[in-house]
Amino acid sequence: MSTRLDSHGRLIDRTSRVSFTFNGKTMQGHGGDTLASALLANGQTLVGRSFKYHRPRGIMTSGAEEPNALVNLGEGNRHEPNQRATTTELFDDLTATSQNHWPSLEFDVGEINGLVSRFLPAGFYYKTFLFPRAAWKHVFEPVIRKSAGLGRAPDPETRDPDKYEHFYAHTDLVIAGGGIAGLQAALLAGRAGAKVLLMEQSAHWGGRAPVDGVEVDGLPAEEWVSGALLELESMENVELRTRCMVAGVYDHGYVLGYERLTDHAPEADGPRHRLWRIRAEHILSATGALERPLSFAGNDKPGVMLASAVRDYLVNYGVAVGENIVVVTNHDDGYRTAIAQVEAGLKVACVVDARRTADGELPRKARELGIDVKVNSAVGMVKGLRQVTGVTLCAQDGDGAVLDEISCDAVAMSGGWSPVVHLWSHCGGKLTWDETNAFFRPDESRPPLNQNGEGFVTCVGSADGAMQASQTLENALTNTANLLQAMGKSAGEGSSASSAAEDPLAPVWVMPHGAGYKKRSKMWLDFQNDVKVSDVQLAAREGYESVEHTKRYTTLGMATDQGKLSNINGLAVLADALNEAIPRVGTTTFRPPYTPISMGAIAGEASREIFQPLRRTPMHDWHEAKGAYMEPVGGWRRPYCFPKAGESHADAVIREINATRGSLGLLDASTLGKIIVKGPDAGKLMDMMYTNMMSNLKPGKCRYGLMCSENGFLMDDGVVVRLDEDTFLAHTTSGGADHVHAHMEDWLQCEWWDWKVHTVNVTEQWAQVAVVGPNARKLLEKMGADFDLSAEALPFMGMAEGRIGGFDTRVFRISFSGELSYEIAVPASQGMAFWEALHEAGAEWDATPYGTEALHVMRAEKGFIMIGDETDGTVIPQDLGLNWAISKKKEDFLGKRGQQRTYMTDPKRWKLVGLETLDKSVLPDGAYAVAEGTNANGQANVEGRVTSTYYSPTVERGIAMGLVLDGPDRMGEVVKFNKVDGSTVAAKIVNPVFFDPKGEKQNV
Repeated sequence: MSTRLDSHGRLIDRTSRVSFTFNGKTMQGHGGDTLASALLANGQTLVGRSFKYHRPRGIMTSGAEEPNALVNLGEGNRHEPNQRATTTELFDDLTATSQNHWPSLEFDVGEINGLVSRFLPAGFYYKTFLFPRAAWKHVFEPVIRKSAGLGRAPDPETRDPDKYEHFYAHTDLVIAGGGIAGLQAALLAGRAGAKVLLMEQSAHWGGRAPVDGVEVDGLPAEEWVSGALLELESMENVELRTRCMVAGVYDHGYVLGYERLTDHAPEADGPRHRLWRIRAEHILSATGALERPLSFAGNDKPGVMLASAVRDYLVNYGVAVGENIVVVTNHDDGYRTAIAQVEAGLKVACVVDARRTADGELPRKARELGIDVKVNSAVGMVKGLRQVTGVTLCAQDGDGAVLDEISCDAVAMSGGWSPVVHLWSHCGGKLTWDETNAFFRPDESRPPLNQNGEGFVTCVGSADGAMQASQTLENALTNTANLLQAMGKSAGEGSSASSAAEDPLAPVWVMPHGAGYKKRSKMWLDFQNDVKVSDVQLAAREGYESVEHTKRYTTLGMATDQGKLSNINGLAVLADALNEAIPRVGTTTFRPPYTPISMGAIAGEASREIFQPLRRTPMHDWHEAKGAYMEPVGGWRRPYCFPKAGESHADAVIREINATRGSLGLLDASTLGKIIVKGPDAGKLMDMMYTNMMSNLKPGKCRYGLMCSENGFLMDDGVVVRLDEDTFLAHTTSGGADHVHAHMEDWLQCEWWDWKVHTVNVTEQWAQVAVVGPNARKLLEKMGADFDLSAEALPFMGMAEGRIGGFDTRVFRISFSGELSYEIAVPASQGMAFWEALHEAGAEWDATPYGTEALHVMRAEKGFIMIGDETDGTVIPQDLGLNWAISKKKEDFLGKRGQQRTYMTDPKRWKLVGLETLDKSVLPDGAYAVAEGTNANGQANVEGRVTSTYYSPTVERGIAMGLVLDGPDRMGEVVKFNKVDGSTVAAKIVNPVFFDPKGEKQNV
């Protein structure tokens, strides 16, 4: 039974009492406790159930590697599943419940799975659910879905009340880990003048050194750590962050950090989590090492823990996990737990050491304290149902025969330590096998490389394989000094540590070791996913010799701890089963994040009304003040129309169209994409991107262009302007700017990397206004321009730059309404002022703002296509009658070969036409044209569809465009389109240009 000691607990505040509940039971803890230490102090050793067999599970570790103690935290809108009790700091009124059981933690009907475990071996799901095929849908899948997962998902009707944020930082050096190695590195780099960001995932500095009795520079580790922090805090070039984990390392020195700001104080103001986005010249990994378990029968029972965790709870929190424990180990470090237990006034039944001899400094001290040390011994079986009551012992090199039986209430196991190499491996750093210490460590000859082919991650201390304290600080000093020298800085004096010397470990993975051990069942490797030693051996027998295949076949290392405890032991068992060396078997892939991070932190501020980035034009506030009805367009908010008091949206659109065609209309076109393409090869790139020729466009001229995917389908359109010999401005649709820019960059970086051309998305740097209507030129002349705006000087599809009304402008004579039109770009900072100046000067002609719907109607009246309406990802330019925009002069462009495929040249492809209803009604959007009879499949004979449809006040009838079989050859023919209610509406096929077919109005 766990208990709280009065003599220990360096991290808790005994004057602070904290009340919390677990499964509805009220318990007490202290400030500084973790949920795990508080549960143990209250005697709660059973905390959850395993995933597959629902076996009773207790707390096993004291850190982020914990596989068992995952709980539901909070209630209502603050409910979160799968939170580790070992890393959850205790606070008043914390509410936790256990997971993965029914009806209760103590009595779980799912435990019956353990009784049929022989029928549920590794890969059973691959073998069981194949036949009969119908059973998958109706039997197997429903059962599996109900069984999936551990915790209860949050109620979808609730909304997370907390705030989250992203934070951006640039620094010379990111140091991950605040143990003595990380602090040593930070002191050296800080004194050398480097800009340092030191991040520690827990709430405390110093790592294991204060727990393990390490001395640094002749001082107790805790005292040295305090001094180091005082010095670091005084350095302006050093920033210290606790509760902040380096989650992942990516290319080019990009680092993600995850900071838990108020998890320990949920009522505090401010964001709960922060996601750090960091650019660093170098990353230094001081992430330490993780203790490995040992595999023996019953090693998953509540009360079986890592030896280091037993020591942590005793020293840090004053919690004794047992009054009489057995320590089982294969190296000297395990003896530290036995010694700490006895020095705290508790009992150690014995130390079970798998090695043939144990004569080092720590074993000798243990014997001096009266601890019984049994060498060449192994645990044969842990006794007890839901709590450890004893162990049986056998010879490690024997056949598993029971030699002794020991009574105890807890087992502390230690199978050695493994460097935490995740950050080194995230960007391709390779590992090498250290035979002496039986672990993988970073291979310094094969580091992760940056864009210059230089290593940008360095491991120090235990993360580099230096396990003893003296080695840890010496390694940190040497590696950091070398790094600083490469950065052009010099390192000063470092600190040195002393601790008990340790003899080498014995590479024991499974107990007992001998002919009999393979026949023993329920020796656990992955405690959360219920993967046994026998499962990995079965996978090897069934041909899964690749470690990645074994991982997926057995689910080894696929739980939420991502194999932090199980991977090395699993590799060793697999290597033994294959009769291979461990390094030949290899390792699985390490992927970020190191431990789970919250979805809230990933989203940051992007929630509720700002779920998407708020993209607003410089004139947005003016639109809202005038009562504009806003609609989302490609991430932007654009005015759909500007209804006046008592005016419907439909009436507002008609008014805006009539005012624009009759006199003067103003459109905020700032959302149109604007991409600068510059360089000696800019023309070559533009020719490949667009279907028509762009390289022969003269400076100062515009040309409408079509852009296709490599499959030949139309993806965007817009006006291209040549600003000078080496510079083009490509306009895109409002929703297409980012996609088109990424499309250009993809081809430049992956295929045409040697072309001398650069692209920049400048969409938000320019505000753009369309000045449209018969009085457009009069308005601009009234405002005053320092260049000629006449049709002769600035003809249709021409461009000019100069000042209008005192504003710096770039003017394009382009029109998507069919009227005299100027699209005028000004710097975004001048956008609102220019817009207001246009309205003030245009009052003489009743200048009318119009929105996107009026724009769409006027485009349709002129027969101009709309990307997203007339296109749906399956349409090519030839379907839309745009053959004229496909160059016959140039040899190639993206999509050319795709358009030459048989399916693309099929004469039966639907073609664009105009449509007029006979009764002047408006055709339903998306309606299908239905011919007589049925098709080859017995379905309705569909021969076309409506792509866009509107009421046109200009021609005073409903107009539409659509894709129809043999459409251009069927002018004047009447076809029927279906409606939702099952009826049909007749429409006549006409030319898609309904207004000013000769373009006389736009050319004046």
